[in-house]
Amino acid sequence: MSSEDKPTGASSTPAANHPIGSHGTGPAITGNKPVVNPLSKPKITQALNGTGNALKTSAHQNSANGGQNGNGSNGYRVLKPDGYVGIDSLPEQFVSRIVRDGFGFNIMCLGQTGVGKSTLLDSLFNMKFPDVSTRSHNLSAVDVTAHNYDLQERNIKLKLGLIESKGFGDQINKADSYKSVVEYIDQQFERYLQEELKIHRNQSPVNDTRVHVCLYLISPVGHGLRAIDLVTMRELAAKCNLVPVIAKSDTITKAELDKLRVKIMSEIVTNGINIYHFPTDDNDVADLNGKNNALLPFALVASHEFVRVGSKQMRARQYPWGTVQVENENHCDFVRLRDMILRINMEDLRETTHSRHYELYRRVRLEQMGFGTVAGGDSTKNASFQETYEQRRAAHLTELQRKEEEMRQGFVLRVKEKEAELKEAEKELHLRFDRLKKQSTEDKRRLELDKQKLDDDIQALNARKQTVLGGSGSGTNLTLQQSLLGKKNKK
Repeated sequence: MSSEDKPTGASSTPAANHPIGSHGTGPAITGNKPVVNPLSKPKITQALNGTGNALKTSAHQNSANGGQNGNGSNGYRVLKPDGYVGIDSLPEQFVSRIVRDGFGFNIMCLGQTGVGKSTLLDSLFNMKFPDVSTRSHNLSAVDVTAHNYDLQERNIKLKLGLIESKGFGDQINKADSYKSVVEYIDQQFERYLQEELKIHRNQSPVNDTRVHVCLYLISPVGHGLRAIDLVTMRELAAKCNLVPVIAKSDTITKAELDKLRVKIMSEIVTNGINIYHFPTDDNDVADLNGKNNALLPFALVASHEFVRVGSKQMRARQYPWGTVQVENENHCDFVRLRDMILRINMEDLRETTHSRHYELYRRVRLEQMGFGTVAGGDSTKNASFQETYEQRRAAHLTELQRKEEEMRQGFVLRVKEKEAELKEAEKELHLRFDRLKKQSTEDKRRLELDKQKLDDDIQALNARKQTVLGGSGSGTNLTLQQSLLGKKNKK
């Protein structure tokens, strides 16, 4: 990638101020207006042939007309206008529209801490992405973060999504390390599905957040894949396009690298992990993709440092014994990976994500929602939307009636329980009232007896007082006073 080809973005920062020379063996990106050759673009040709603009008649009609204009290989006659109409510009219209709208591409980079995920992403796009590499990994669980950037190379706009994991494989119990990653992928599928089910949809490729490719970085230390690698790769292979790569391959010898590569692929095949293979159905890239499929997993080296090699500034890693050039195919497979993912097979990665992984998720979710089968449960017969709607509406109404009946019965039961509680409380209040009334009556009778006794004592006292006052002599009065005082003390 030359210095003129280095992508620039509104939300990104250039990697360095050094001029970067042209490296790699991939096809060069020109600044001219794209020219589409229908003969060399089978996908566009198929799309053109699949439209309703092609007029077809049966082979029988063609034979009746004397075989004019020839028959196609499928037995249909293709009619050609007598003059120029302009339908041959359809590929150019298609290319112009998609170039105007832009593209979206999301890369997930997964691997253990320190394996070089951020450095690899920076090297792939020849940039230094902000807020990606300077982060803490002291987490109790795996965290998945996504960053979006707007890149532009020449007149091509790309909304790039970079998804990285933090803390993967750092926990003592690694059994659930992959679940956060799988949940993130499912969340993006669910988000796309919910948008698809809306009346007013916005499913532009630029707004697509689904993971189009997952680069799984394997540590070169060890004798193959770890248990967490096998479990994670098996789960991810069913959710996205999985591309395993060997990170920091410059830390082992070439013989060790070849042995490790064979060991990894043997374990992948043995455990039934369906990794992504570059397509070989397109004759233009079949040979190149076939050769690179034989090199999987790619051995990578990435770096933020630039070293002058001749008249060019190249990404490299310097060691006391020499320099490892990132974009030198004799040193590592970085250029092959970049060409396979970005320059040659990016559209196939996007198409495979939509037509294979998303469609599988969509089918399962719609079946969970009740779509796809008739009311009798016959899975071999597809139900129409109206049948599914009526079935789900009837089931919903039945469920509402059941819940309403349960609520009514529950309300009646609660009312009866409350009535029983109130009757019990009323009975207790009556018993308490009778008890207090009886106690009050007894207290009243006792007080009346005490009052009667006091009245009798007062009358007796007054009688004796009159008797004493009627007598003579102070001695008698004194004796009477002492007697009264004694009675008072005695009481």
